[in-house]
Parts: sequence; C-alpha cells; structure tokens
Amino acid sequence: MSSSTIICWFRQDLRLSDNPALFNASREGKILPIFILDDDNAKQDKKGAASRIWLHHSLSALNESLNGHLKLYRGNALAVIRQLCEHHSIKTVYWNRCYEPWRTQRDAEIKKHLLNQGINAKSFNASLLWEPWENLKADGTPYKVFTPFYKRGCLQSIPPRAPLSAPQNITFSEGKFHTLTLPDLALLSTLNWPDTMMAHWKVGEQAAQKKLKSFIKHQLDNYQQGRDYPAKKSVSRLSPHIHWGEISPHQIWQQVNQLESSENTEHLKRELAWREFSYSLLFHNPELTSQPLQKKFSYFPWQKNNHFLTAWQKGATGYPIVDAGMRELWQTGYMHNRVRMIVGSFLVKNLLQHWGDGLAWFYDCLVDADLASNSASWQWIAGCGADAAPYFRIFNPITQGKKFDEQGDYTRQFVPELKHIPDKYLHAPWEAPEETLNNAGVILGKNYPLPIVDLKESRATALDAYQTLKSVTSFE
Repeated sequence: MSSSTIICWFRQDLRLSDNPALFNASREGKILPIFILDDDNAKQDKKGAASRIWLHHSLSALNESLNGHLKLYRGNALAVIRQLCEHHSIKTVYWNRCYEPWRTQRDAEIKKHLLNQGINAKSFNASLLWEPWENLKADGTPYKVFTPFYKRGCLQSIPPRAPLSAPQNITFSEGKFHTLTLPDLALLSTLNWPDTMMAHWKVGEQAAQKKLKSFIKHQLDNYQQGRDYPAKKSVSRLSPHIHWGEISPHQIWQQVNQLESSENTEHLKRELAWREFSYSLLFHNPELTSQPLQKKFSYFPWQKNNHFLTAWQKGATGYPIVDAGMRELWQTGYMHNRVRMIVGSFLVKNLLQHWGDGLAWFYDCLVDADLASNSASWQWIAGCGADAAPYFRIFNPITQGKKFDEQGDYTRQFVPELKHIPDKYLHAPWEAPEETLNNAGVILGKNYPLPIVDLKESRATALDAYQTLKSVTSFE
C-alpha cells in the first residue's frame, strides 16, 4: 500500500459503510478524515438549527467509529483544504458529492483549483440512487412529473449499484494536524430548543442500521396503509439518518429488494424515488428554494400576516391536528408526513402565507432539514411546483383529523390541554357544548385558542386567489 496521505472529506456521508470516497481512499493510502463547517460559503447553513444539533451528535458518533481520528475545521472549505495540502504535502483529496446549488458550484471550484495544483481530486456518488444528470427523458431534458420519472427514469434504468462494505483496515495518517474540538463548531448554539428534543432520537450509523432492521421487521408490513396515521408506528423515521448520510439509499434499496415484492415494499421504493425526484428538480432548477417553478405564481396574491404565521409556528391556530403537528415539530425536530401536508396546506391556503415562510420554518426546525425535499414539498403543497397538488385541493384539518386520528392519540399527545375532550369534539372543540368543555377543563380563548380563521371563508378566499392566476398568460 502507498504511504501517501489521502484527505477523505466527510460532508453529508457520516458513515463508514457504503462510503465510496472512504472505500477508495482506504485502498490507496493513509487516510486523513476531515469535516469542514463551511459557514463562509453557505448562508443556508446558518439556518437549520435543529439539524445542526443532530450534526453535532452525528459527528461525535463518526469520530468514535474512526477511533478518534476525525479532524474538524471551520471556515472556507477551499482555504482549509489548500492549507492542509500545502503544509502536509498531500496530493490526493476524495469526497462524496452533495447537490445543493451552492455546494455544486463550490465543489467545482475546489476541484479545479486542486487539479491546477497537480493534486488528484475525485468525487463520488454516495447519496443518490441515480445521478440527476443521468436520469433524463429520451430527449435529454429533465422530468417534470414524478410518475414517468419513477417508472421510466428509475425502474427502467440501470439498477442502483450494490452497497460497498466498510473498510476493514484503515491506516490513518499520523501527522500533527491542527483540529478543532467538536464544541468549537458551536453546533449546539442555536435557538432556545427544548432540551428533550434529542431524547427522541439515537444518532449515528449503528443507530440508523438498527432502525432500518427494526422497521423492516415490525412496521413494513403495514407501511402503505399505516403511514397515513400519525399515531401508528408505521413510518421508518429514517429521514434524518439519510440526510446526514448515516445510512445510504443504496443500503435501504438493497435490503428492500431482497424481500418478497409487495405493495409495501414497492411503496417504500417510491418514497425513495420521491427523494430522488426532489434532488433532480433542485439540480436542474437551482432557484427551487426561492422561486416558483410555475412562473405564473410570481403573481399570486400572498398575504403577509405575522399574527397568522406566529400562531402557526407555535401550534396555536385553534385547529387541533394542525397544532399537534407544529408542536411535534418543535418538541421532536420531526413531523409525520401526513401531518406535514395538513399543516402546509393550512398555512399556504387557509392563511394565504407564502410557501417560503413555511419552508424556512421547517428548514430551521427539522432534524431532517433537506434543502431539496423541503423545497420541492412546499412548492408541491402550494401548487406552484412540479407535479404539484391541484390548487383546489385544500386539506380540511377537521376532516383530516377525524379520518387519520380518529381516537385522537396523536393529537392528545401534543395538545394535552384537550386530552379530556370526547373524541366527537376533539378536532372541532368549539362545537362542543359548554358543559362538555367545562367537564374537560377547556376554556376556549384561554387555555386553548379559538380558530384564527373560518375554514369555509378561508377556503373561498384561497380559491378566489388561485382563480386570479387564470388571467396570467405571459408565463403560460
């Protein structure tokens, strides 16, 4: 084996198994594993408070897996890598690709600089089943609708590669490299987050693998139907592990493919493909995070109402299923997928607040804050994205609550002030007789808010607002 030192730059691939950069580097020389918190280049990274808390714990787990050899840095990534290469005569740098627009631009500049300096720079695919520049329509253009993207672009293309094993014997470079401590990165210095948030999670590669195995064994058989019911344990909750690369989509895809095909296994594969679709949208439309894909929505009459936005953020809208979701988000850094659609629809349609406000709050509060998935999902629910929900599809939080949380186990968990309300009135407590409210200890407007908008009126207002887009022809 060569005695040369190879920088293995970890980013959103915080694992040893199925890590192409690490796998290849470990076979070619001594490893210098590094992580760089590049706040200088990324205004986006100054958000995502909850995910930064996750990152703190994930880096700790990775460092333990690397026997304490992970080196930590903060600052401009190019400057850090350049200094390491110059001071330690390093001639090879490997990393796994990221796909956020600012990262792809920065990584191209880093690779160009290193190659010009005679340094071997190579990147690998560790986080997507198919590269977004490869999964294209027959005419070479990107897909704009999910179903053909999945059926033709995914299922009829070259199957995803097999996962790589973790390197058995890693030789680490023993040079005297400067490094920060994990507290120096200040990843925990964020919003005044509940101290109990991370108590809901176990972080790291081993935890991710255990969670996948447990999901396949206990929840997958009821996945397609059960995933719509937030009180049921029918979802994988793997999304933060996938986002930070503690587990790869290739590992999940392979394990699911080894099972007997069923509606549940196929639905899980579709969900992985939705993530791929989001990354394709972001790669081909870098403005996805701030500009509507359907340009006519630039004329949509959004309303700016700080009272509405704050009530929504705090889970104080007066609609129990909405409030439960927003409180789950704040307390745990996560929200059930069905409830994400309910609270999203309520914000952009019943309250007519800009989808970007929802995107920003979710990005700050989710431990799985993923720029591609978050942006594509908010544009979908607002009706302005690719393959978007029809403008007239407005989720009714009362009927949604009754249908998907009929016994109220989920709602009562996060809105305990309503725990004694009978099921009949739980999702519309203002309809309960005064005696029922008194017996339940509920004083509407005091210990639980009255609805901040009328559903029927707000729905009509939203439909009128969407109707105004029919007169927009310049971008049709």
